[in-house]
Amino acid sequence: MNRERIISLIVAVLVIISSFGIYKFTESKKVERTQIKVGFMYDGDESTPYTYNFIRAERAMKETYGDRVEVIERSNVPEDNADKALQELVDEGCNIIFSNSFGYGEYVKMIAEKHPEIEFCQATQSNGNVYPVLSNYHTFMGEIYEGRFTAGVVAGLKLKELIDNGTIDEKRAWVGYVAAYPYAEVISGYTAFFLGIRSVCPQAVMRVMYTNSWSDYSLEKEYAEKLIHKGCVIISQHSDTIGPAVACEKANADHPVFHVGYNQSMLDVAPTTSLCSTRINWEPYMVSAVGAVLDGVSIESRVDGNVHGQDVGAGFEKNWVQMLELNTIICADMTEETVDAVVDALINKQLEVFKGDYTGTDPFDENDTIDLREGYIENENSSAPTFHWVLDDVIIIDN
Repeated sequence: MNRERIISLIVAVLVIISSFGIYKFTESKKVERTQIKVGFMYDGDESTPYTYNFIRAERAMKETYGDRVEVIERSNVPEDNADKALQELVDEGCNIIFSNSFGYGEYVKMIAEKHPEIEFCQATQSNGNVYPVLSNYHTFMGEIYEGRFTAGVVAGLKLKELIDNGTIDEKRAWVGYVAAYPYAEVISGYTAFFLGIRSVCPQAVMRVMYTNSWSDYSLEKEYAEKLIHKGCVIISQHSDTIGPAVACEKANADHPVFHVGYNQSMLDVAPTTSLCSTRINWEPYMVSAVGAVLDGVSIESRVDGNVHGQDVGAGFEKNWVQMLELNTIICADMTEETVDAVVDALINKQLEVFKGDYTGTDPFDENDTIDLREGYIENENSSAPTFHWVLDDVIIIDN
């Protein structure tokens, strides 16, 4: 055997050994257990609608498994303090840890790599299948664009009713959106909402203001008020507080104002202006993931959803996305029937949301564009949204 072949063989063997070593380091041993500790790291608490949805799922999990689970929580954890809070949950002996803020993702993955014996489940992140892929690090999210689009249909029907009865001119079909950050998750959400509006009210134009915070009641309320002052008739949001709903309910404007919510029903804080809300239901994933750890099987084998490697998501079809109570007193006629038809169409894959006579541009790269006449399939390969283009001419960024 010549020298070159010997070297090639040695290199090949080293690659195999190295790959096996990496796999063994990241592979967590699955063991059936009679009782486990479940950790939760939250960016808010029960007072913030986003975190409250996770707490609801946590309670459902406890009700399902009873004394078989012991829960340990860390609430109101800033992103720059995530590593400390995570380490506390590790030191407490948690067997599985859930974390709910996108900004936690990198910290959680770093800790997961050091503790392959613990399962880490990170909501809304997109790094579950990014190197290094860890068998004990998982990502999950509901395919919320479906709920956003459906909520947009509700808002569009109201706008159309106001135009048809002469309350507003079609040139005043303005929609305002209080957004957290210019991330794909947020852009995808408000685009789906806008396309839902346009499906029934093609005159609509939307203005977006970013708070650059997930949860800031005062700023969210202030930006909603600014959008109302600019003439927006419908206000919606991708932010964690009731601030925009309160702004709509207390608005003193020369035009009608209505609100569409996220994460929770806003009927209690905006009874005369809230049309509807949509939310992600975290219960199917979290209950199944804990059951998988108790039974000593892989999480992705147990969760009923669309599995992409270490990532799982689903929409209306698996009850991961829900429409909340319609305010039938103020919604346009036939709204309830239309919502049922839209949800059925989405479940049966008969409706393509991200398609139409629109072009879009990446807000950070003018050379990155999209033509929606060709369509775009959201959540095709991940539970986290990937649509990141702002629609040209019809969606205006106001700050």
